[in-house]
Amino acid sequence: QVQLVESGGGLVQAGGSLRLSCAASGRTFSGYTMVWFRQAPGKEREFVAAITWSGSNTYYTDSVKGRFTISRDNAKSTVYLQMNSLKPEDTAVYYCAAKYSSQFFVTESSYNYWGQGTQVTVSS
Repeated sequence: QVQLVESGGGLVQAGGSLRLSCAASGRTFSGYTMVWFRQAPGKEREFVAAITWSGSNTYYTDSVKGRFTISRDNAKSTVYLQMNSLKPEDTAVYYCAAKYSSQFFVTESSYNYWGQGTQVTVSS
């Protein structure tokens, strides 16, 4: 089992920044692709960003490209999501998820392990 705990959410004005963290525990962090999803009120959960085990491959949904950066520190078993130039439409609960794989997937059902989520609210 892998346990994931997100932190770093909060309330920020449009144009501001936040950095989310997702700390993993349990099994070794090695070999896991890590991703961030988000779910806005009344909407489906959507893929945001992914990073493979080595950190050499990242992938972003179009709406966050150039504004968000996913990274990981394998020594600390932690993945990060740096969010800059935030917009009100970025308001959502942000979840990290993990899958033991060398590849990444954009579908929610592909991931075995999930955190409890952290709320991000961007005011206009």
